[in-house]
This record gives sequence, C-alpha cells and structure tokens, in this order.
Amino acid sequence: MTNLTPQRVPYLDLNAQYASIREEVRAAVDEVFETSAYVLGPAVERFERDFAAFCANEHCVAVNNGTAALHLTLAALGIGPGDEVITQANTFIATVAAILMTGARAVLVDVAPPTYGIDPEAVAAAITPRTKAIIPVHIFGHPCDLDAIRQLGEAHGIPIIEDASQAHGATYHGKPIGSGAIATFSFYPGKNLGAAGEGGAVVVRDAALARRLRLLRNHGSEKKYVHEAIGFNYRLEGIQGAVLGVKLRYLAAWTNARARVAASYDTLLAEFERPQLIADTTSAHHIYPVIIADREKVSDRMKDDGIDTNVHYPIPCHLQPGYSALGYARGAFPHSERLAQMELSLPIFPELTDAQAQRVATSLQLALG
Repeated sequence: MTNLTPQRVPYLDLNAQYASIREEVRAAVDEVFETSAYVLGPAVERFERDFAAFCANEHCVAVNNGTAALHLTLAALGIGPGDEVITQANTFIATVAAILMTGARAVLVDVAPPTYGIDPEAVAAAITPRTKAIIPVHIFGHPCDLDAIRQLGEAHGIPIIEDASQAHGATYHGKPIGSGAIATFSFYPGKNLGAAGEGGAVVVRDAALARRLRLLRNHGSEKKYVHEAIGFNYRLEGIQGAVLGVKLRYLAAWTNARARVAASYDTLLAEFERPQLIADTTSAHHIYPVIIADREKVSDRMKDDGIDTNVHYPIPCHLQPGYSALGYARGAFPHSERLAQMELSLPIFPELTDAQAQRVATSLQLALG
C-alpha cells in the first residue's frame, strides 16, 4: 500500500543547500588543503574582497564568529570600563555579551511595533555622556530605522555599529545592509550566508579602522612576533573562507527565493500579526515570525502535523539568569517581553516549495482552530 503521508517540513534544510553546491564547495576546500592555508590566507582574502563588494563597502575583516565581530569592533573603537553601549532587549544574547566583554555597561532599550525594531525614541532617552556606541539589530533580517538612529549618532558624536547578523542581502533605501560606516555579520551555519562551522565579519568604510580591526584580530600583530597592541585570536579559518566564498555567489538568488516564500506566507497568513517592514526596505527574511497566543500549544500541534517551527527568543536579554546584574526587572521592556512570549518562527529557506509553504500555513490555521 502506498504511503501518502506528507513528508515533514523542516524548519531549515542545510542538506538541500549543500547538495546544490557540493562540487564547488569540495573543490574550494581541496584548494585550501593543497595550499595548507588553514588560517586566513588567500581564500579568506578573496572572501573579504567579495563580501565587501556585496555590501557596497570598502573593507571587510573576516573573523571566527559573529560575537567576535562585535567584540572586536567595540575594542577597536576603544570602548571599555566606564563606557555605555546602547542596544535592544530583543536580540540574541551575543549582542549584549560582546558589550560586557569590553567591561562597558550594556544599556538596553525596547523595540517598537509594528516593525519591532529598536525604538529610536527609547535610544534617544537612554543616551548619556558615557554613551560610546549604539548597536541597532536588524532583527529577523528586517532593517531597523537606520535614518533615525544615524541622526542620533551624528547629533551626539556616537558611532553606530549595525548588528547585521540576520540581514545578509537586506536593503535600506536601495542600499545593501552593511554599506554604512560599520556593520557586523555572523556566518553561523544557519544564517542566510552560513559557514561550515563558525564565522563572522566586520565591514567598514574607514581604512584606519579596518587596519585596527585586522591588527587586533591577530594578537595585535601585523608582523610576525611583533605585537603593537594587546589583541585577540579572532582569525577566520581558510576552510571557512573557501566555503563562504562559494556560497556568496548564490546569496542574491537565495535571498530572492526567501522573499518568494515570505510573499506566499504574507498572502496565506494575512490575518496574522507579523513584524512589518519599514518603507523602502527589503528583508533578508532570515526569520519569518508570527505573533500568536498559545504558542506552545500551536507549535506542538504543528509538530504533530509534520511541521517544524522555532522560537526567537523565548527569554529576552534582561531576564536571562546570567544577566541579572544588568539591573532590569520584568516589565522593563514590554514589547520585547511580548515577543518573547508570543513569537513563533515558521520554516523559511530558499529550497522551501510553494506546496510546503501552503502546508505550513494550513497547519498553523488549523492549530489555532
């Protein structure tokens, strides 16, 4: 008897992505082994050049993960104890952790509906003479209100560091995310541009800052055994540079495919609350979030129906048990807390078919029925 049970729809399918580029990846990795350029080296340098161009920026400094990219940037800007850095409560914990790694104080602010990006009014209210940087996060792959944040930075002489870890390929007013003064990226495997392991990068316009970043990522050294500064071992491996170099060639097409899936969901799930895009922007659609009550019940019912889902993020940064020293109580950031309680991430990846998207949407609607 033929089994007509539909196949499970995974939240993410990295095997399908790899299958489409297997031979190119293997050839690129073989080159790294043949040249023994395992740390930095030609593959990383090519990727840095190409990713800077992809972001319409001048310099790319590749590092070993996205947290390192944030920490390295803060360190290169000279931020440390006694300083304050503003970021949002609704983000992956690495954004806050990188600030604390410098010894600076992390000052959190809420996000604002309907975009659920960082709230510029809250940022303005949080600025003090000790504020040395603002880190807006392009959460879900949706660009935040950069104009408003940049205006605050310019008015107060504060650098803006865009956390673009979820926004590879997104655009803001027709320009790529990452085309501004400073942006950091993560290449964790599940990201839209993912390594075969860990990886990250900082893209910057200023040549002096790029030099400082390169110096600090390599133990404060440009010349072997000569250390101009106290630095870090944040170098990207050659194999990761090779894999990322291959995948970068497909990123624009993959971004378009994610947009197709998101557009299907937008039509099929028009009645659901979802974080909205700012006008004249495009999303990388790293995450497709819906905001619903009874999230756990709905997720369990969808799982029983063969649909995998995810949550980003069930505990906001200020309520994490290891971060109580930040000094924020429950209720401090109501929109971030609401998202933590009600956000459900639906499957989205370039290879997701229209039929699968329809199954996901139907399953969600039935789970709420």
